[in-house]
Amino acid sequence: MGSSFLSLSLLCAYLISSSHSLTCTSQNFTNNNLYTNCTDLPTLNSYLHYTYNAANSSLNIAFIATPPKSNGWISWAVNPTSTGMIGAQALIAFKSNGSLVVKKFNLTSYSKITESTALSFDVWDLNAEENVEDGSVVIFGSLKVPDGNRGELNHVWQVGSKVSDDGIPVKHQMVPANLKATAVLELVDNGSSVSPAPSTSSHGAKNGTATARNVGVLEKSSASFVLGLVLVSTTVNKFEALPFIEHMVLDLILASGNHSCDLH
Repeated sequence: MGSSFLSLSLLCAYLISSSHSLTCTSQNFTNNNLYTNCTDLPTLNSYLHYTYNAANSSLNIAFIATPPKSNGWISWAVNPTSTGMIGAQALIAFKSNGSLVVKKFNLTSYSKITESTALSFDVWDLNAEENVEDGSVVIFGSLKVPDGNRGELNHVWQVGSKVSDDGIPVKHQMVPANLKATAVLELVDNGSSVSPAPSTSSHGAKNGTATARNVGVLEKSSASFVLGLVLVSTTVNKFEALPFIEHMVLDLILASGNHSCDLH
């Protein structure tokens, strides 16, 4: 009884920790840029690193995604007025004459987009780099947060397979992973979070994701759980320690926000 319960507890804790660990926390950049926050975005194997400065309402970002094909494109955009693609002000990275470029686009239609000389908010320090090992691309940039979006931003991300001969990204796939690539980024100095975007258009989706702040809570709970196991290993009567282990497992589940591990 005690041995099987302990094994189940260990398995549950492992599954919770694995499902909530963020890939973005292990990512580094060749330019050694550092960001206060990062998040694994819920679709398209994409990641966002960012730092918000409330003093001047600026946001520094590094967006990571992988184009479906080597001649494809990736995009990160802010929509100042809505939650979907239409109205989004986009930064799109793709190869032009063999070199990566970052172009600005105002997305006013599902059928056609045109390059813009300027967006509705200031952007600067735009550049991109490719990881030749896995084909992923990073968009680096800074932007002035629009006046009406000081507390949060509607953001959209995408990937596409092709760029036309005249340098215009060809429409992405219309599958769930692409259609759900939108969320609300809550801006807080030194600690932001991501909330799901309401489903108000074909590109809206109720999807959220864990943040670096959530990971900190989970890491503390995991550390407490490991300490509990150490205590159990040194206890002569293992059955006396089972209530303690059960308590620690339940605490870990609550900290992770995952209530799917039924221990009863």
